[in-house]
Amino acid sequence: MSRNYWEEVYQSKPADQVSWYQQQPSQTLTFIESLDLPLDAKLIDVGSGASLLVDQLIEAGYKNLHVLDLSGTALQATRERLSEKGLDISEIDWQVADICTVALEPQHYDVWHDRAVFHFMVTEVHQQQYLHNVRQALKPNGFMILSTFAEDGPTQCSGLPVERYSVEKLAQRLGGDFILLHHEVEIHITPWNTEQKFLNTIWQFRN
Repeated sequence: MSRNYWEEVYQSKPADQVSWYQQQPSQTLTFIESLDLPLDAKLIDVGSGASLLVDQLIEAGYKNLHVLDLSGTALQATRERLSEKGLDISEIDWQVADICTVALEPQHYDVWHDRAVFHFMVTEVHQQQYLHNVRQALKPNGFMILSTFAEDGPTQCSGLPVERYSVEKLAQRLGGDFILLHHEVEIHITPWNTEQKFLNTIWQFRN
């Protein structure tokens, strides 16, 4: 994936004017809370962009947060927003990196969260690189919360092609070491009031 492309996206558009923007990413927080993890569990949000999820996680008391995105501009916007809210950002691990090629600490994370990144992996090479990193970085029995476009969702996002998924197709793509715990379809309303269908899933990694 192109870092320059995503830098241009975040430099040219306000954070609340990209199609995936959520004013309240409450469903994701509900998913994370359903796992009943301690507040010091290690959570990584890959492709976090300028999402407000990290705000909610801090406000909910989670203390071991890691955010990763290709765009340094997006992460800087998140830093500034959190600081304006008076939220402590000193303990957050910030990484500007490509999730396909970054070297993450092995067996480090309790939760891997991805909303609208994996569906940009349209080649087998990128899909395998991504999943290799998930398997390397998650603790045994750790969790992956993964949201992609549903099988009848959009065919493109931000001008780029995407891969759409049913539960069965996603399970086949992930492989037998990911056990499906929960799934549901979400109708996401974009900032310009159009509908996008997302498939939201929770998996447990059994290596």
